[in-house]
Amino acid sequence: MRRTLVWLVATVGAVISVVPFYWMVVASTHDSGELFASPPPFLPGAELLANIANLEKTIHFSRVMITSVWTAIVYTALSALVSAMCGYGLAKYRFRGRGLLLGVVLATMMIPFQVLLVPLFQMMASVGWVDTYQAIIVPFLANSFGIFLMRQAFIDFPDELLESGRLDGAGDLRIFYRIVLPCVRPQLGALVIFTFMGQWNAFIWPLLMLNSEERFTVPVALNHLIGLSRVDYSGLMLGAFLATLPLALIFLLFQRQFVSGLLGGAVKG
Repeated sequence: MRRTLVWLVATVGAVISVVPFYWMVVASTHDSGELFASPPPFLPGAELLANIANLEKTIHFSRVMITSVWTAIVYTALSALVSAMCGYGLAKYRFRGRGLLLGVVLATMMIPFQVLLVPLFQMMASVGWVDTYQAIIVPFLANSFGIFLMRQAFIDFPDELLESGRLDGAGDLRIFYRIVLPCVRPQLGALVIFTFMGQWNAFIWPLLMLNSEERFTVPVALNHLIGLSRVDYSGLMLGAFLATLPLALIFLLFQRQFVSGLLGGAVKG
């Protein structure tokens, strides 16, 4: 009886979660005017190819996708590396002020992002990075959440393995890349998913920094489909649907590492 109840609740939750995505797929195959019919369409229509052509003509969606994928991959790779190195240093190196530095890192997580918009914009303008890819990648490479996550992953790493690597003549960087990183792949995979999703869905900062259409990311480009007198709902739904495909692919590729990373600290041997 208890298992049946659990399955029933899970099924209802799954249906509630899937219905918006199904409506997004259906809406992307109809004309915008058809979406407001009574009753609205519940089955896919025949306007998918026309909507794709219109989306490409309006915002050059293929170029926008390439730009978003490139910036998200570069940011994810660099941010994961910086977070792993900082987390390793805070976990395994003994130096004065280490606890204070960790407290400062955690304190930055409580600062609202909106508070940083003006000073960050002034910094980017002072170095000439407005309307550049560097402006949406570099300022947030040192992610406080990523640093804390990797620090927790490294803190239980056996010091004996580090000492054995030093006895074999390996330097700190070689130990980090050859011994330490392979052992924390689950946590690193979880960090990659979170970081990629955060950069892929970022809207306010790219909207503020990017002025050229050829540099727009997906959220910024889709925002331009919302006009003062007309909103292309079919284009918005189609663009949102296509924008979820890279996220789904990343999750499928790192699914095992993601689950293992989240449960890595649940059981202690």
